[in-house]
Amino acid sequence: MSVICAVCAFFLLTSVRAFYLPGLAPVNYCRVGEDNGKSCKNEIPLYVNRLNTEESVIPFEYHHFDFCLSDETQSPVENLGQVVFGERIRPSPYKINFLDNVGCRALCQRTYKASDPESIKKLNLLKMGMALYYQHHWILDNMPVTWCYLVNDGGKTYCSTGFPMGCQIRRDMDTCAPIVNTKPYKVGTYFLFNHVDLEITYHSGREEEWGVGFGENGGRIISAKVKPASIDHQKAGKLDCNFQTPLEIPNTLTDDIVVTYSYSVTFNPNNSIKWSSRWDYILESMPQTNIQWFSILNSLVIVLFLSGMVAMILLRTLHKDIARYNQMECGEDAQEEFGWKLVHGDVFRPPRRGMLLAVFLGSGSQVFGMTLVTLAFACLGFLSPANRGALMTCALVAWVLLGAAAGYVSARIYKSFGGRRWKSNILLTSMVCPGVVFSLFFIMNLVLWGKGSSAAIPFSTLVALLALWFGVSVPLTFIGAYFGFRKRILDHPVRTNQIPRQIPEQSLYTQPIPGIVMGGVLPFGCIFIQLFFILNSLWSSQMYYMFGFLFLVFVILVITCSETTILLCYFHLCAEDYHWWWRAFLSSGSTAGYLFIYCCHYFVTKLNIEDAASTFLYFGYTFIMVFLFFLLTGTIGFMACFWFVRKIYSVVKVD
Repeated sequence: MSVICAVCAFFLLTSVRAFYLPGLAPVNYCRVGEDNGKSCKNEIPLYVNRLNTEESVIPFEYHHFDFCLSDETQSPVENLGQVVFGERIRPSPYKINFLDNVGCRALCQRTYKASDPESIKKLNLLKMGMALYYQHHWILDNMPVTWCYLVNDGGKTYCSTGFPMGCQIRRDMDTCAPIVNTKPYKVGTYFLFNHVDLEITYHSGREEEWGVGFGENGGRIISAKVKPASIDHQKAGKLDCNFQTPLEIPNTLTDDIVVTYSYSVTFNPNNSIKWSSRWDYILESMPQTNIQWFSILNSLVIVLFLSGMVAMILLRTLHKDIARYNQMECGEDAQEEFGWKLVHGDVFRPPRRGMLLAVFLGSGSQVFGMTLVTLAFACLGFLSPANRGALMTCALVAWVLLGAAAGYVSARIYKSFGGRRWKSNILLTSMVCPGVVFSLFFIMNLVLWGKGSSAAIPFSTLVALLALWFGVSVPLTFIGAYFGFRKRILDHPVRTNQIPRQIPEQSLYTQPIPGIVMGGVLPFGCIFIQLFFILNSLWSSQMYYMFGFLFLVFVILVITCSETTILLCYFHLCAEDYHWWWRAFLSSGSTAGYLFIYCCHYFVTKLNIEDAASTFLYFGYTFIMVFLFFLLTGTIGFMACFWFVRKIYSVVKVD
């Protein structure tokens, strides 16, 4: 097992850096007037994205604040995943030409009058953004514009994909001291970052390397870094980007304020970094790899331990049980049955609420297929950070197309329970679980609409999602259910008695609730370290890219859920408790309960969210994630236990 996992890890990790495999072509740039018929561009477009913060779940579009604006009718077309994730990419007013260094250039001016209520409203909005530490997210040549600074007392450079719009002096001055390098100000003072220094690094290519040569007048961009600054140009009396006095925004507007936005651009050549490796400096600054390896080793230890336990049961205990049961058929003590063979006449008795269980298993199979397909494409490089919105788009498309699998699995399971209401089964499979997710999503979207957030999904996109659901997923569910009901009913290896057997009194560890609670501990132990990085990418604007690790952890999760459920199922059957259907689903599905507890812990310890709307949104999105994870892990455990029970009762002789 360990050798197989190590080999899988090697091949998966080799694909982590293959970001540009699926057709993201590089762009060649050259100085104005130097193209000479060559396929190169002179102007470098700079795009702005939404602003977000760790202190609120509600992001805002760039034009929500009173910044310098451009013609937004020229905005790039966003895919479905970008819209659902709340990305709003717009063109910026910054004009950048390749190799055209800009010393200090004014962008625009904003005037705030003390007598104008509209000016006071706009200024208060800026102060709200600075107080909550909202951050810009800019894009240049499909690369995030990064803000690099020293962390750990100057020991290491961290490159963030966002930079703050301003800051507010707090008690410890941590948010402003690294940027506003001036004398101490009183607590509560605001500083607006109205100037940015852009440093663009490029790789000048050779003709034999790219097929076209530019010499010193062309190249490809490998990084774009920004240094925000607060400069009071009004006190300087002129446009001076080296002026040391920061732009202070008063708490109460008594005099008119004129804010001048400015920028400078510097181009630096660097031929030691290839264009294909230009993401490395961002990814390597995030301390994930060592912890990821610890996560994998931790998970492997759990899997090996469980595999040993299950192997011992299957190869030793079960083998002895089966041999003993089969020998008793020929002896005089055939009537003295014991252990799990005692319940052979009840083990396949249909469970209560079998319709709901079949619906959950159908939707869980849909989630499992969606997860597997998405991770497979991610490992191949198709869903890299450079391909924005592709991850969510792939997940949504896979979910819709796998409606056929949901209908088929639900129909097969429901038919094996002896169910006859096939119309209800099809409708519930196609409506219940997707309906829960969509209803929660719509309610949270109403909150975002009310707050004017950029994360609010437009009405047209909601219509498109409903069209995918009712126009594609529901018909596919009907088709899958049609083929599922046409199949022969699953033949169980033993017959079911007409009269149910009485279940003896159970000990503490074989009772339903303790068994279900214990069932989710080990699977959660395999994923909780990986879960930390996933939550960071969702709520802290950090970039997640270790899809090879994630795929390996997913495989380990499947193995752990299966083995844990089989182990508990064997103990319950030996205790003559034949109600294993729901217990198999809930034992591994209880991993979602630990996931919810961990999300609550993350909310309390890692985020600084205080407002009620953000809290509601956080737990709303968390409930969607927990519900889908419940369906996923529950289905994995049930299918493994279903195979196990059919297997052991098919090899024992029963009258």
